[in-house]
Amino acid sequence: MALAKELMGTSILQEKQPSFHNSKSLKPMHQNHVSISQNGSFQTRFGKVVVKSAISEDIAKFVKSEKDKEKAVSFKVRAVLTVRNKVQEDFKETLVKKIDAFADQIGRNVVLELFSVEIDSKTRAPKKSKEGVLKDWSQKSNLKSEKVNYTSDILVESDFGVPGAITITNKHQKEFYLESITIEGFVCGPVYFPCNSWVQSVNDHPEPRIFFSNQPYLPDQTPAGIKLLREKELRDLRGDGTGVRKLSDRIYDYDVYNDLGNPDRGNDFIRPLLGGQKIPYPRRCRTGRTPSDTDISAESRVEKPFPLYVPRDEQFDESKQNTFSTSRLKAVLHNLLPSMVASISKKHDFKGFSQIESLYSEGVLLKLGLQDDLIKKLRLPNLVTRLHESSQGGGLLKYDTPKILSKDRFSWLRDDEFARQALAGVNPVSIEKLKVFPPVSQLDPEIYGPQESALKEEHILGYLNGMTVQQAIEENKLFIIDYHDIYLPFLDRINALDERKAYATRTIFFLTPSGTLKPIAIELSLPRALPGSQPKRVLTPPIDATSNWTWQLAKAHVCSNDAGVHQLSHHWLRTHAAMEPFILSAHRQLSAMHPIYKLLDPHMRYTLEINAIARQNLLNADGVIEQGFTPGRYCMEISAAAYKHWRFDLEGLPADLIRRGMAVPDPSQRHGLKLLIEDYPYASDGLLIWEAIQDWVRTYVNRYYPDPSLVCNDRELQAWYAEVINVGHADLRYENWWPTLANAEDLTAILTTIIWLASAQHAALNFGQYPYGGYIPNRPPRMRRLIPDENDPEYTSFLEDPQNYFLLALPSMLQSTKYMAVVDTLSTHSPDEEYIGERQQRDTWSGDAEMVEAFYGFASEIQRIEKEIEKRNRDMSLKNRCGAGVLPYELLAPSSEPGVTCRGIPNSVSI
Repeated sequence: MALAKELMGTSILQEKQPSFHNSKSLKPMHQNHVSISQNGSFQTRFGKVVVKSAISEDIAKFVKSEKDKEKAVSFKVRAVLTVRNKVQEDFKETLVKKIDAFADQIGRNVVLELFSVEIDSKTRAPKKSKEGVLKDWSQKSNLKSEKVNYTSDILVESDFGVPGAITITNKHQKEFYLESITIEGFVCGPVYFPCNSWVQSVNDHPEPRIFFSNQPYLPDQTPAGIKLLREKELRDLRGDGTGVRKLSDRIYDYDVYNDLGNPDRGNDFIRPLLGGQKIPYPRRCRTGRTPSDTDISAESRVEKPFPLYVPRDEQFDESKQNTFSTSRLKAVLHNLLPSMVASISKKHDFKGFSQIESLYSEGVLLKLGLQDDLIKKLRLPNLVTRLHESSQGGGLLKYDTPKILSKDRFSWLRDDEFARQALAGVNPVSIEKLKVFPPVSQLDPEIYGPQESALKEEHILGYLNGMTVQQAIEENKLFIIDYHDIYLPFLDRINALDERKAYATRTIFFLTPSGTLKPIAIELSLPRALPGSQPKRVLTPPIDATSNWTWQLAKAHVCSNDAGVHQLSHHWLRTHAAMEPFILSAHRQLSAMHPIYKLLDPHMRYTLEINAIARQNLLNADGVIEQGFTPGRYCMEISAAAYKHWRFDLEGLPADLIRRGMAVPDPSQRHGLKLLIEDYPYASDGLLIWEAIQDWVRTYVNRYYPDPSLVCNDRELQAWYAEVINVGHADLRYENWWPTLANAEDLTAILTTIIWLASAQHAALNFGQYPYGGYIPNRPPRMRRLIPDENDPEYTSFLEDPQNYFLLALPSMLQSTKYMAVVDTLSTHSPDEEYIGERQQRDTWSGDAEMVEAFYGFASEIQRIEKEIEKRNRDMSLKNRCGAGVLPYELLAPSSEPGVTCRGIPNSVSI
């Protein structure tokens, strides 16, 4: 085989071998996991798989005589492969499986070959075993169990040493998912190979697959016998940067965002290329698709249900895919009747708040006075009746009641709840300390004109409990959510779109003596006055009922701004897009044997797949995001504008809190920080999680890098970080804020930030989307009306029925239900979710017993934090998370059940 020729034909220089053979790491991780019987058989439990084996009698009885010292003697070892089956198969898959079962019996089978960590002293080539084949494939492949164990007897020489790698050649037609391999029969004890990968047929990929044992090695410590395999595996994963990727490929490469538009459909679907000097943006996974017919710079589209390419091992497994598919079906059904109603009535708006609430109590609305028309138009009365019955019976057409309505149906109207969500809602990362009043714009006045704030001291002085504005600033009593600069450059284009209206907003909050915030002023800005509108206006809390709905409209516009920035900048950009280059580079530059790869592995799960789905269905031209959010076709340009201010060195929680002025350094505090708002649930819970991650990462890093020179001399590690900066974030590569990577402390800081973003930060920003945003008046993602003033033609109708005007300003019923269905899906945990403090093959992911034990300590700390969060949510003195009508803050509670729970921290950006 080509792989064998490559390895055999390469001369390996004599080099010092690292001590390995008698290390504790090759023994079972915990004594209570291993039992040995009198006849020499033993049972080892790892994960959920139990493997039973017997030590070969050939080994037990084998004694070398003086006569045979020069003669090599062979013996058998056994490989136990745990293969994961698909629970649900279509006819084609079942047929191919049967063909493979027959082919296996006539020699087209699965072939294994072991590689020692040593090299042959005579040939200077890696020591290899004889080839072995999997047994009983034809019988076991038809088993319906989720996991099946296959065995193979492999012949090795007596001086083989310890196995460090194994290659697998799949001569079947069908790929299979290999979870793990255990090699039994060596005197050192079982050797574990965590695989978690698809093994393709030789018809698709002729070269054997390479897997390494769970023993971690830095590059320079790699045993000579597997050094070339380590290098070859990385070369295969990088590819050559050319060609159209097949779904079965395992190649990680970079590209710009040139596939969001579809110019072949017309000018309305053209979108600018993101990534490059013109519009900086992170890079995404390259698919290599051909250009579109009308624009050579735009990649051709692949529309659903056809999948976009991501490397095969990044694709959802069956459980995750089933959950996602069910959610999408639910979303389709949720939109079915609203779409039908819209096709009849052309346009349907909510007639009252009770109609919105009936989405949860009665399902998708059939009681619109249009049921008869619906039946006539569809000519499917039985279908309509069945769907209606399904809805009333709690079926698929019914929306779950969002958590925001669970304690107080009218909480969304209250100013204190509006302010509380800035600290404990789905977007708690926009609020900042007010440092100067009035606020100052950073926009270029030569381009956008003078941007002086309309806020004056007289607007807020009456709400400061007797303080002057300067006193309130100095005593850390004033805070702001400022969306002026991010929105204003786009407002002319946004407001020219059909059914979309927006301001650039600023909201000022005052910190009350009870530790809660209250909004005291909202500034609404337009680039220039639209007919009947003022370019800048300031609204303050109402003192009489006549101005109440004006204030509610102002808060709704703030929430719409907030929803857009949350989704496009904080959620998508900072935890999805900005993390993708770190993942691509890790696969390309860090071997699976590298200890840092082993650390990062659970925090990269599914991210490339969910990002590809987002490019296909959510972020694309006229996709869900453009339809659902006020900026429309300019959504991704706003995201790119935010990227110009993205800084990796400030993405860690403590640095971000200091940047926003929400905390100040204080060595006397546990986390080295003092929060300016003590009851800031996101920050106070987040710092517990941050510290736990940091302590775990520091322990791990110090284990493998006791000497600073090891970090500098680790060529894989340095290549990984350099590629992240120079290729993955190429448009920002010359910025001087990139952290250095020169010692263990640098590495700890970088890795802690990555793990924080992939786990806790994403959880805090994602899993509250439906619980808070599923009730549209609480958090409208899209606004359709500006606030009328005396010169506006709509002012009269506003005065006559302000509540109806408010409803007309919100998204229509169809727009709302589409959005609700999507955020319901995005807020859902799948049954196979892996939460922080958990990981696959918990006892065998690493061959370093000390680090496995340290991980148990990390898991215990996460459990302790969860109990602390539960305690805080019962503390009546913490008014931002406990009290009458107040939701507990659980978005950073580590564990969760499947479904929409508004809690749980998955290890990775997996939805």
